[in-house]
Amino acid sequence: MSAAIIGRLAGNARGLAAKISRSSIYSFAIFAITDEFMLDDLDRRILRHLQAAPDQSIPDLAERIGLTPSRLTRRLERLREAGILRGQHAVIDWRALGYEVEVSLRVTLEKTQARAFDDFIEAARGIPEVVEIQTFLGRVDVRLSVIARDMGHYQQIYRRHILALPHIADIEALMLVSRLKSDESLPL
Repeated sequence: MSAAIIGRLAGNARGLAAKISRSSIYSFAIFAITDEFMLDDLDRRILRHLQAAPDQSIPDLAERIGLTPSRLTRRLERLREAGILRGQHAVIDWRALGYEVEVSLRVTLEKTQARAFDDFIEAARGIPEVVEIQTFLGRVDVRLSVIARDMGHYQQIYRRHILALPHIADIEALMLVSRLKSDESLPL
């Protein structure tokens, strides 16, 4: 591109910028920076419908939203590429499968070895009854959610597997009595 053309384009851009208010420039800059993560009303409507019924087919969802299946598919792919829509999963009722006990273990780790955290997490991932691992900043380093068929089964898991985890300095067990709210739906 020649210097004359570049100069004309720059002049046009300066002239356009002079006509736009300061708040408009600010809004445009935010949109330009976050373009691939900006949700519009249609994206929110798609996400609301998916949260309400994640197992519906593309044609059914498209009809409910008022899109063609191909346009909906493109929108869903854009949401996946942006990391907003990570996938779908089945929600299984553990109690229906015979797991009656859920315990939250709050663990503080010995931090004298450089790999203490990594070693602990790797070992905890290998315990099938550990269904969730969360990490924290503060006095507690890790929270493990453990399920068991009954208290006897929990004691076996605790003695054989949990107490064998490396680098534990302190551990506190909290038995779940009831779940009052468990909702992953976002207010979109």
